[in-house]
Amino acid sequence: MTKSRDSLEDPAAASEADQSPSPVVDPRAADVEMARVLRTEPLRMALDPSGGAIAHWKHEPLHDVVEPMTHHVIMAYNGSVQRMERRSGRSIAIGTFRPEVVIIIPEGSSSRWDIPKPVDVVQLYLPHATLERVADEADTAAPIALLERTAHPDSVTSRLLLSAADVLEGNETLDALFRQQLTDLLATRVLAAHTGSPTTIQPVRGGLSPKTLLRAIERLRSDSDADVSLAALASDAGLSRFHFCRAFKDSTGLSPHAWLRQYRLEQAMNMLRDTDASVVSVAAALGYASQTAFAAAFRKLTGETPSDWRRRTR
Repeated sequence: MTKSRDSLEDPAAASEADQSPSPVVDPRAADVEMARVLRTEPLRMALDPSGGAIAHWKHEPLHDVVEPMTHHVIMAYNGSVQRMERRSGRSIAIGTFRPEVVIIIPEGSSSRWDIPKPVDVVQLYLPHATLERVADEADTAAPIALLERTAHPDSVTSRLLLSAADVLEGNETLDALFRQQLTDLLATRVLAAHTGSPTTIQPVRGGLSPKTLLRAIERLRSDSDADVSLAALASDAGLSRFHFCRAFKDSTGLSPHAWLRQYRLEQAMNMLRDTDASVVSVAAALGYASQTAFAAAFRKLTGETPSDWRRRTR
């Protein structure tokens, strides 16, 4: 049996060697398997039509086997520093959970986890089809084989994933667009840093043509029932999702999600300043699930509650 300790090699990461997944006939969906092994419900879970999801979990110490899943699972840790042990086949990896490390469980793999303290973690459930799509759109020809990672240093991936727990703001349209962007961005990062043959993804230069940009902005400005998914925006532009996001940001300085969030904020300000509509009505008109969700989003961007902002500007 092989055994590696992160204190002997990299003080922040465990060994990634000797991966030997256990055979299982019917892998479970990641959210189902995580609910089983963690014996709790997530604090928040946001599902995506692609079959992926982002979930925020707080769970008790874990001493169990995570069985094979139908998704790649990428995790960012947000708790107190602690040692843990992960057994995969004949290998043992001993790592240190701390902020700015990631954990990756490749699709179909299995391992036993021994984590002695409670855990706060945000997880991305990434379908392999999504990874293949992003690789194809980014023109990377390398084979896609994700590495098993145990408390592996990667501040970029960690910060991106942890941001999901804070940015979701109770607006179905905005939240869906954010998840789509974040998933594609994380898939790009995983391809670049966590495969058997890491790939260099060339930056895309050049924005959208004026006509194409106007069409995208018109769709984003549509009413709350319009399809403003990345797939719809990219299709209108005749581009892949990967290239559309980068071209849109090159043209506007903002991602599609950030642009739409700013536009919705301007709409809210106009309604609060120029009409007598209640805060509840403004929230509903802009697609927020509740006045509380709208007020939290508004305050995050302005530093004031909608009511305080209205009083000040009037």
